Amino acid sequence: MSTSPLIDVQQVTYTYPVQRPKGSGEQALQHEPALQGINLQIQAGEYVVILGHNGSGKSTLARHCNALLVPDHGRVLVAGMDTRDTSKQRTIREWVGMIFQHPDNQLIATVVEDDVAWGLTVRGYSASEIRARVSTALEAVGIAHLRQLPPHQLSGGQRQRLAIAGILALQPHCIIADEATSMLDPFSRQELARLFATLHRDLGLTIVQVTHLLEEAVYAQRIVVMEQGRVLDEGTPGQIFADLERLRALKLIIPDPLSLVARLRQAGFCLAPEAVTNEEIAREIANA
Repeated sequence: MSTSPLIDVQQVTYTYPVQRPKGSGEQALQHEPALQGINLQIQAGEYVVILGHNGSGKSTLARHCNALLVPDHGRVLVAGMDTRDTSKQRTIREWVGMIFQHPDNQLIATVVEDDVAWGLTVRGYSASEIRARVSTALEAVGIAHLRQLPPHQLSGGQRQRLAIAGILALQPHCIIADEATSMLDPFSRQELARLFATLHRDLGLTIVQVTHLLEEAVYAQRIVVMEQGRVLDEGTPGQIFADLERLRALKLIIPDPLSLVARLRQAGFCLAPEAVTNEEIAREIANA
């Protein structure tokens, strides 16, 4: 018996209004397509990466998955709830939490633990429930030792973990990370990508990560490749990374470890196609 997807995107089309010059200094309102006939299903408990270069439509698609945007045509169902139904939108956003590029836009309080507690407080949870959830969330993202600090004293990576903790405390079924690592240094980006993988594995959370970086996509169960507002391809990381030239043609930067593996395969080394993380690649090379 099949299970309905947690997120079901059905033939979704969406356009942005854009002002363009039409001569004599006048501006004409035009509509620029951002999504074109998108179909995508995400099952509960999946870890999916939406991959594409800037302007491919991936962030627009992500915002449709928790009703921040609604389709011009088609529909999006979250746990069976239509995102166009304004009476369901708050519930949809409780089910699907969102992490954005700039963590400071999601931080409110002057102390770390108070910031995590804020969403619970405004929803009327008891003090004991708030304390328990705050502690659990801070432990899950690895910053429990920073709970008494003001957020401005945290590093960029720590502030992004704090933003994630604030969402985790609300106990969503799914977290969408929309280019959540783009403001971080390479080490912090890798740390955060591993954190999403850990939250997926240990908490059973559905994770949807939006990125243009292949090194962040290696931890996913499934990658959805977007280009010009359409789903171009989807598959496991091993399947998607099997054709690096195609990814280069999509203006995506190929990480050195994946380039190395491709060259070794061309040289005759038998390396498993599923080896995509640095750890897996190192293990395969050691055993080759």
